[in-house]
Amino acid sequence: MTDQSRRRLVLASQSPARLGLLRQAGLDPEVIVSGVDEDAVTAPTPAELALALAEAKASVVAAKPEVKGALVIGCDSVLDMDGEALGKPADAAEATARWKSMRGRAGTLQTGHCIYDTISGRYASATASTVVRFGEPTDEEIAAYVASGEPLYVAGAFTLDGRSAPFIDGIDGDHGNVIGISLPLVRRLLAELGVAITELWAPREK
Repeated sequence: MTDQSRRRLVLASQSPARLGLLRQAGLDPEVIVSGVDEDAVTAPTPAELALALAEAKASVVAAKPEVKGALVIGCDSVLDMDGEALGKPADAAEATARWKSMRGRAGTLQTGHCIYDTISGRYASATASTVVRFGEPTDEEIAAYVASGEPLYVAGAFTLDGRSAPFIDGIDGDHGNVIGISLPLVRRLLAELGVAITELWAPREK
């Protein structure tokens, strides 16, 4: 597969974690942020909300003239705690309260995925779910974590690849899904569109 024949891949997300996972898997997407107003999107359940947001982001970017011919990946994550969809906390106080309520419990990280083929006009989408078992950080540890600023920028106010990793006892499911994108699901969605993920691998640097 040459650079000329390899399909162009666009990530409709500004998440550095998603971009990093795709690059580690041999892909080299461009990043074009959708600008979708996430607060304007609603759905009956957290899983459906994550999917609706992913589909909205992918479709908005896919409609841009400059991405004609590309495959566009849209993703969005929310934490499902007792049926409530928790995205990024609004401020430090909310992040603190959320961590105090989550410790010692389990929630489900829902990540919606949508891949849009701008050549055929077809898309494939699905939600991946991973159970997250939270540890029991002390009030002092929570305060220090919130003060780092990290939880204000991630869905559910935590991430597996950052400072909150020591406060996560374990997960059941795909770890990449918790970080931001499920690579096995990306492979399956691409296959639905008739694209093999190996066809998108960037050449290895010599």
